[in-house]
Amino acid sequence: MRASRPSQGVRTPLLQISTASELWPQALTEIDAAPESLWLAGRRDLLTVSPRVAIVGSRSPTPYGEDQARRFASALAEAGVLVVSGMARGIDSTAHGAALDAGAPTIAVLGCGVDRPWPAGALSDRMTREGLLISEYEPGTPPRRHHFPLRNRIISGLSSAVLVVEAAWASGSLITARWAAEQGRAVFAIPGRVDHPMARGTHRLIREGASLVESPEELMGELFASGGAAGAQKRIRASGERTTPVLEALRGETLTADELALRLEQPVSPVLTELVEWELLGRVLRHPGGLYSLAGS
Repeated sequence: MRASRPSQGVRTPLLQISTASELWPQALTEIDAAPESLWLAGRRDLLTVSPRVAIVGSRSPTPYGEDQARRFASALAEAGVLVVSGMARGIDSTAHGAALDAGAPTIAVLGCGVDRPWPAGALSDRMTREGLLISEYEPGTPPRRHHFPLRNRIISGLSSAVLVVEAAWASGSLITARWAAEQGRAVFAIPGRVDHPMARGTHRLIREGASLVESPEELMGELFASGGAAGAQKRIRASGERTTPVLEALRGETLTADELALRLEQPVSPVLTELVEWELLGRVLRHPGGLYSLAGS
């Protein structure tokens, strides 16, 4: 356990915990590709609070999507459920704000250092006072594109269930749902208008096994009546013909992300991010032991 002075925006003391710490969330010991340590800013006691439900969705939601995120987050918070999300603009930020407005704390998992939250502003300031910021990245780490799909495994891993509010066909929220299904978490999705692109992702999840929910009471009833074991655990599939060096390297092979990165002479993080994205699209299969192969090979 290591303390550090914050830099830039966050003024609260920072704390690093490892898997050996008493604060380490038990839920993360159950998942594959678990982080080795976490940096915390804010109310570290929230890591011991349960149940937790993740609410995720589009960064460009419709007014309907924002209303639903607010409605579900408020009701869950008032019922004593801790809301988890990624603090991105759109559905994530709306869910955090609604939980805080309901007088409840909330947890944000970041794709950057906890001392320089993105996006910075009133919500991140409020989160360090009333909630908790978490990241596997060292203080001072800026937000990078490939960090966000990876942090999604922590969002789902911390939670008993994931609720996808609004999402386009290839939204990053579907990566969170994919991680959740692989981790044995329940996956829920809110339906939208059949003619709107922001409903295509949620409808896709529902077709592939996610539980359709229309009210917070329905979600809580399904989740806690079944002990959190329900949800979408079917493989997410899609077609596609595009190829990349990662796909080419997997042709006829079964490799770990580390082995792929070594062959391609690339850092492992972007390679793992791409593997997760191809998994989401049904082009790559993940096997026990962190091995990957091309689907259908």
